[in-house]
Amino acid sequence: MNGYQVTFFTQQDRRNHCLPLAEWLLKAAKHLGIAGGTVIAAVEGLGHDKRLHSAHFFELADQPVEITFALSEAEVSALFELLSQENIRLFYTKMPVEFGVVGTASQ
Repeated sequence: MNGYQVTFFTQQDRRNHCLPLAEWLLKAAKHLGIAGGTVIAAVEGLGHDKRLHSAHFFELADQPVEITFALSEAEVSALFELLSQENIRLFYTKMPVEFGVVGTASQ
């Protein structure tokens, strides 16, 4: 299938509706019928604000987080529309990709 890999970049301490933004985004994607997504916590990153963001020994609030989805064009539209409705400002990358599943289901 052809579609897009969309990756959102944020920090651990960002929230929406009392949930960490990464968790909220996964739940929102599930509600939209999106089949999967991955959250990756990074050790360190340079933000668009030109500040260094990192996980600290006792505090993870500033830890960079990536949330990645492989989406059809319709799923991209639905997800971005929801983000617009929620008024969430979020840096992202969007790249054309081919995706699918290989092999057979486990027995």
